Amino acid sequence: MRNPALPGIILLLLTGAPNHSGAEVERWKIGGSGLSWAVNDTIGVFTDVTTTPGALQPEYFSLEENILSSRSSWSPFKSPTELDYVDGSLPRIWRAANGFYWYTAGVITPNWVDGDSLSYSPPVARGANSEWYTIDVGVPVPASIVGFFTPPRGVRADGTLLSDDLVPAFEISVARDFDPVLDLENNDNDYHRLETLVADVQQNFSNDVRVNFPAQYVRYIRYRRNQSIADTEFARDASNVQTGTIGEFVLRGEGVPQRVFYISKIIDLGRTVNFGRLFWHATPMRIIDGTPIPVEEANARVEVEVRSGRDGDPNVYHEFTDTGGELIVNREHFEKNLKQPDQNLNGQIQEGKPGLRASILYDEDNWTFWSFPLTESGQQAPLERGSHIQLRITLKSDSFFDLVRLDSLWLEVSPPLAQQVVGEVARLDNPDPERGRTEVALGEMTEFTYDIRAEFDANGQSGFDALRIRTGSNPQFKRLEMGQPLAAVDPAEVIEENDELIIRLPRRITRQNSEPVRVVFGAEIFVFSNTFAGEVFDSQGEDLPQIVEGGDVSEEVNTGSLRVFGLSAGAQTVIDDLQFSSKVVTPNGDGINDEVTIDYLLFRLPQNLPVALDIYGIDGRLITRLAKGLQGAGPQRVRWDGRDESGKLLAPGLYLMDLNIDSEFKSFRHLQPIGIAY
Repeated sequence: MRNPALPGIILLLLTGAPNHSGAEVERWKIGGSGLSWAVNDTIGVFTDVTTTPGALQPEYFSLEENILSSRSSWSPFKSPTELDYVDGSLPRIWRAANGFYWYTAGVITPNWVDGDSLSYSPPVARGANSEWYTIDVGVPVPASIVGFFTPPRGVRADGTLLSDDLVPAFEISVARDFDPVLDLENNDNDYHRLETLVADVQQNFSNDVRVNFPAQYVRYIRYRRNQSIADTEFARDASNVQTGTIGEFVLRGEGVPQRVFYISKIIDLGRTVNFGRLFWHATPMRIIDGTPIPVEEANARVEVEVRSGRDGDPNVYHEFTDTGGELIVNREHFEKNLKQPDQNLNGQIQEGKPGLRASILYDEDNWTFWSFPLTESGQQAPLERGSHIQLRITLKSDSFFDLVRLDSLWLEVSPPLAQQVVGEVARLDNPDPERGRTEVALGEMTEFTYDIRAEFDANGQSGFDALRIRTGSNPQFKRLEMGQPLAAVDPAEVIEENDELIIRLPRRITRQNSEPVRVVFGAEIFVFSNTFAGEVFDSQGEDLPQIVEGGDVSEEVNTGSLRVFGLSAGAQTVIDDLQFSSKVVTPNGDGINDEVTIDYLLFRLPQNLPVALDIYGIDGRLITRLAKGLQGAGPQRVRWDGRDESGKLLAPGLYLMDLNIDSEFKSFRHLQPIGIAY
């Protein structure tokens, strides 16, 4: 695995016109004519960067390939200890519940998946029922054959040819993705099957086992060596070594994985920049007769996550001191000189002392957290200013033979408008809350103060004259204050949008005039935790906006954050204040009640979710489901014109309507009667 902290290079291409300061919007690019996917990766799981030069695409498997052999660096632990381990990044094969102690006792499980049938772990003198193993490929892959075979050469201690040393009885189960059984085993050491049993063989006569099953996505495989008639004699003497030697496990299938992912190095841009929109060019494809062909209707898509930083490592590493405290150390010292604390059989960690690794904490002061997945090219990258970036790309497929090829990806960058812009939000009536956090009642109009302060260095940053605050609901501007001390001033312009507030300042904030700014506005909060993200920009120039970073701005305010917490003393509902414009729809084209408008509030939604209207007959039979797109927390509206999903008018009569939010905490309201007459 490559070290993610290695610096990369930046490719800058002119994409925008210069502003009055001479700065330009540029673009950083990877793939195509930009940086190489292969050279700048730290983790690639079933990604193919060679079939199409300059492009990134999922690996395609044929039935002749052993999928297990295509992965390397197998871990023998259920919980790998590698510093950069993330779920799926390392393939794993472990014995029993976690693999750790059995590995130290000499069972080298990766020998069974290394592509070399002559490397194997010989059978041991343990009860047959204790022999079970779990294989994690990392992501769901197309599979229809699973099995194993004996080594082609070699002899057991008793003279038996290894090729004839058959596993007498076994069972194999598989799981498409995470199986609750895997969590269950954190608390017990008993064997549990995975969700789908594909083989239960009570007497095996083959040295090359191939189990065929219906093609499906498989990530986890669990094998258990079961008791058989052949084990009777061995059961009398616990010192006897079991029969059955495995040279290699096999998993075969045809198609592309359900998802593959690529994690880039931490790439050094060479200077601090502001970030704009993230773009990519992708080609949807379908595999026909083994050849990928571009098709528009392929069931595949791209998701991109990104984070930015102001140094080369997003983590802070610690070593134990002689008093049991923790001391910050660099990664090289942590990785090369410090040891992992030992665990006893009860899972208790060895007491901390110098020379042992302590905690690894995320560097929140210098790095943003991974963004939410961006699913459409051209979206604003939610990044603070930074000199380093890292990408996490997932290519998803809903069919074995559909894929998306990522041809290139690029990100807008431009010089910072200021060295730093810090912001702090509080309730107008409570600038110094007792717990240091801003708390408001959900769904109630509340007045807030939003303070910002800009800092400049000697590098000639151009400054800004406008501020955008993303409120998440309809804002109400109250006033603008500027100066030291703060005093009310008239803004040059105020724009109140559905979920944001834009204020153009009457005077520019620059190094020579870096006065504090305060905006007072009203807004409603509909989620338990809401961040009033902000950005400053130059309304007369072409530079990219600069993100406002949460921090301490004003002596009067004591929150140090842009986050607001919503409190709810009422019912834990998702949908509230449901209102219908009419109880009857009369779709006759006269402009009166041709459609019904439904207004409502959505609470607690962490992200936009699918909304649908279910229309039932009076007998409770579902007549039609009408998709209404994605909606998030806050006031929402949908309309219905009395038609089904095909556009056909329903017959006159009484119906029942249910507003449905497709989330893990579905909100089921009472069915609302609605009539159709025409």
